[in-house]
Amino acid sequence: MFKDGDRVQLKCVYCAKIFRGGGIHRIKEHLACQKGNASTCHRVPPDVRQAMQESLDGVVVKKRKKQKLADEINTPTGINPVSNDDVDTFGNECGVNTEVHLIVNPDALEPNSSFMTPPEEGMSVKLPEKRKRGRPPKNSFTSHPANGDSVPVTDGHIVPSNEIDVTPLKKVSSPVHLAIGRFLYDIGVPLDAVNSVYFQPMVDAIASEGPGILAPSHHDLRGWVLKSAVDEVKADMDYCTRAWVRTGCSVLVEECNTGKGTTFLNFLVYCPEGTMFLKSVNVTNTIGELEPMYEMLKQVVEEVGVRNVLQVITPIEEYYATAGRKLSETYPTLYWAPCASSSIILMLQDFGNFEWINSTLEQCKSITRFIYNHSVVLNMMRRYTFGMDLVVPDISPFAANFRTVKRMVDFKHNLQALVTSQEWVDSHYSKKEGGLTVLDLISDDSFWSSCNQVVQITNPLLRVLSIVRSEKKPAMGYVYAGMYRAKVSLKKELRKKNDYLTYWNVIDQRWAHHQLALYAAGFYLNPKFFYSIEGDMPGAIVSGMFDCIERLVPDTKIQDKIIKELNSYKTAAGDFGRKMAIRARESLLPCKY
Repeated sequence: MFKDGDRVQLKCVYCAKIFRGGGIHRIKEHLACQKGNASTCHRVPPDVRQAMQESLDGVVVKKRKKQKLADEINTPTGINPVSNDDVDTFGNECGVNTEVHLIVNPDALEPNSSFMTPPEEGMSVKLPEKRKRGRPPKNSFTSHPANGDSVPVTDGHIVPSNEIDVTPLKKVSSPVHLAIGRFLYDIGVPLDAVNSVYFQPMVDAIASEGPGILAPSHHDLRGWVLKSAVDEVKADMDYCTRAWVRTGCSVLVEECNTGKGTTFLNFLVYCPEGTMFLKSVNVTNTIGELEPMYEMLKQVVEEVGVRNVLQVITPIEEYYATAGRKLSETYPTLYWAPCASSSIILMLQDFGNFEWINSTLEQCKSITRFIYNHSVVLNMMRRYTFGMDLVVPDISPFAANFRTVKRMVDFKHNLQALVTSQEWVDSHYSKKEGGLTVLDLISDDSFWSSCNQVVQITNPLLRVLSIVRSEKKPAMGYVYAGMYRAKVSLKKELRKKNDYLTYWNVIDQRWAHHQLALYAAGFYLNPKFFYSIEGDMPGAIVSGMFDCIERLVPDTKIQDKIIKELNSYKTAAGDFGRKMAIRARESLLPCKY
């Protein structure tokens, strides 16, 4: 669908025929290749043609059933008793219980889906009368828990759309969705409010109470409901706070600029039980000054508890680094560390400043700009990439650029098939200047060679960035190993010393602050990496491990006991040598070992 002035018109995504009237039924005839009120489409895929034909047949059958029922009701001769089958038939015709009416968002469907065209008003999908709760029926629709868009389900399996994880839910109920929509529209809240983690539990709780439930009043929401919610949050905070003593924690410092000249520092505390927001401080007048920054960090550490804080992680600017080092001198049992994610993003930025890499990125951008600026070309591209996008979003534009290059390399042959297809040749977009540029680049082997080399250089760092951002496992020991493997991968791919040293120097310059004893200890105490090293452990890692023992455990008797246990760990003696312990090296996180 697109707007032509004030009129909304429809266009076939396969043959580009424009329909200026006639409604959805006419388009279905066109896609079903059924001669009637519209010309037939010669490029429609067989599965779409079949789906449209079935839809047309279903409409005819439904009209006949309705007419038959109306004739029976209006029959003047005697009235016969109504059987259960008659009741079921009436229920099916009216869409009661066993039928679901859908309002489908075409943008949420995959371009190569059989449901590409907008549904006819009143279109319905029949569900089995008896089925197990929680299982999606065959050939039905389910709803995405996050955004509410309808997505097709075939044989009980949800069709993936842009790698979004979709969880099967119960059957769609349009009156419920309509009621929720009216409420949100009336109060004027952003529609992404339905993405809240509390939205689906709220719907489930309402449904569990059944009909007739009395909604909370204004006084309830500002009274006992609010108090219960606050108590729940306080209980979660107390649970995390108690864990600090048992596991230790990290203080995270985040700098936020409002865009109006105001700067805030957000302080958060991380432990294995979760991350807790501590407080936010306005530092507009003191940002960049060493002494106020040091005093602020010191106050937060004392508030959390000096014995509980293992490390303080700050942004990478120099004044943070100076204040952090001074703080670690004041409290020898804690470490300062710069943000690993920011450091890796700066490495990618430095890589992008190399002339040949920057040139390759600009060529990739010229392709994606043209495709994403023309909806017809975008739909055409998605059909050849099975609904996948070329542009990969990321919170960092530098990471997004390199992830996009990787995606384009993965779909190299799909893109080449696109620009050599008859559909592309016949399209007037292929004659435009941008379209000719896209054709030249995608057909150029030297362009793909440059893209491959960019991927070989940056992909190891992107993998480390994913590890740093992962919420599934503690990243510290893995980051140390990831950076080591990234450098080894560069050496293996580039081979010549002068070539890979150029990129090694960039990594070493940005990673200099991360050569911390704490990272070395995390690597040393990770059995997955420790037992995979052939020969002697590098001296820097062993020294870092000993430094952590001396700083974090002041009691010399306990230090001696730890050294004794480390010898058993090193030789895999005792329990470390058990078969289940050996199996757990690859599957169990170090903190669970």
